Amino acid sequence: MKLATIVHQNAEKVAIVLGDGAEFFDVAAAARRSGQGAGHFGSMLDLIDGGDRALDAARGLIDARGGEADLRYGAGDVALLAPLPLPRQMRDGMSFPQHILQSPKGSAKMAARARGDMAELKRLEAEPLGELPEVYRQVPIYYITNRFTVGAPGSTVNWPKYSKVMDYELELGCITKGKGADISAARAKDHIFGFTIFNDFSARDAQRIEMAGRLGPAKGKSFNNSNVLGPWIVTYDEIGDPYSLRMQARINGETVCDNVSKGMLFSFEQIIAHMSQDETIMPGEFIGSGTVGNGCGLENGRLLSDGDRIELEIEKIGVLANSVRVQKA
Repeated sequence: MKLATIVHQNAEKVAIVLGDGAEFFDVAAAARRSGQGAGHFGSMLDLIDGGDRALDAARGLIDARGGEADLRYGAGDVALLAPLPLPRQMRDGMSFPQHILQSPKGSAKMAARARGDMAELKRLEAEPLGELPEVYRQVPIYYITNRFTVGAPGSTVNWPKYSKVMDYELELGCITKGKGADISAARAKDHIFGFTIFNDFSARDAQRIEMAGRLGPAKGKSFNNSNVLGPWIVTYDEIGDPYSLRMQARINGETVCDNVSKGMLFSFEQIIAHMSQDETIMPGEFIGSGTVGNGCGLENGRLLSDGDRIELEIEKIGVLANSVRVQKA
């Protein structure tokens, strides 16, 4: 099942996505018509809190009332919000070895270009990637980012005035369900609600300065609408195997990345097990996979320019599209 958060007639609603997003089914309205009350369908967090029982109820409503035309809205009559507009927590990982190895080199090349040091740039381009630092195989690595800066599908991201280097990152996102602590990897699948696409917009020049302090990104990642989720959440049962999905990125229609979600150093189940050690995990948390190899301009050389349209596509989920705009001082 695909689940979206929409705005219809100025009201925010949870909807079941029909087809590839041509129509949206109003779950709360269907529940009220069935005499159930809106219950767990007031928001996506309400639905996630309701767990499997709420998902089963949603399936029952679409089976019983899916044919009622006034409960179905055309795509042109709604606006998409992020499927989870305000996650209870946001963590973003570093799970793909190719990205881990290529990013520092990309950052160094960016710095060399900024200095006009063509000799250093040539040296870096010829330098082999080297070996993956052992720490990335020891434990899942992630940082906590700003859950209040979630952006919507189709929105235009106003680039922060303090940054001149605009980048995108193609990631698979996981949404948790069920409160728990000390969750084993074997049981962690029971704590995955579903999957979405994550565009981790990054102010690379600000991030490069911050990372020298060895504490993690701040303003390099956290600015309004920088954490874009969407276009909807796909439940685990419909995804099948989340570790074999084709992942693509396009800028103005040109493909700049074509990879697959295979080869994560740690699965989402293992990440959840690690996170939950002596720490309670809440339903409605977001976990990013980290950028797939070549899934950002820092790696593939295609950074963003004013007005660019970036499309991220993941098999079995859909397409997340946004534009970027440089703000005038």
